Amino acid sequence: MIKSKYQSVLDLGEKLNIKNGDVKVENGQLKVWGTAKNQYEKNLLWDEIKRIGGENPTDIMADIKVEDTSAFAHHTVKSGESLSKIAKKYYGDANKYSAIYEANKGKLKSADLIHPGDELVIPNL
Repeated sequence: MIKSKYQSVLDLGEKLNIKNGDVKVENGQLKVWGTAKNQYEKNLLWDEIKRIGGENPTDIMADIKVEDTSAFAHHTVKSGESLSKIAKKYYGDANKYSAIYEANKGKLKSADLIHPGDELVIPNL
């Protein structure tokens, strides 16, 4: 029953290819663990846990580690995207586009000129 309550968390973990992931039910509590690629993916999992169980759920224990702590995430630019749109996705604030630009200055000529296929580092703030 507890496993089905958090099924969307388990599905998200599979979609994100969480490494060394496992799930176990013990004493009425769901225990999940594994390693996310980056902090952004870890946050996605926690956001889903909180969406289901509330801000401080007691029926789930999650131990999610982060494989790459050097950046918040990595992003491949898609057609129609801008740095502000990308900043909104990762930080929830379009005005933080300059942090992404600063982290990628060696690849980008200006903050207004990005191309589909560009590989960007999304820095930790």
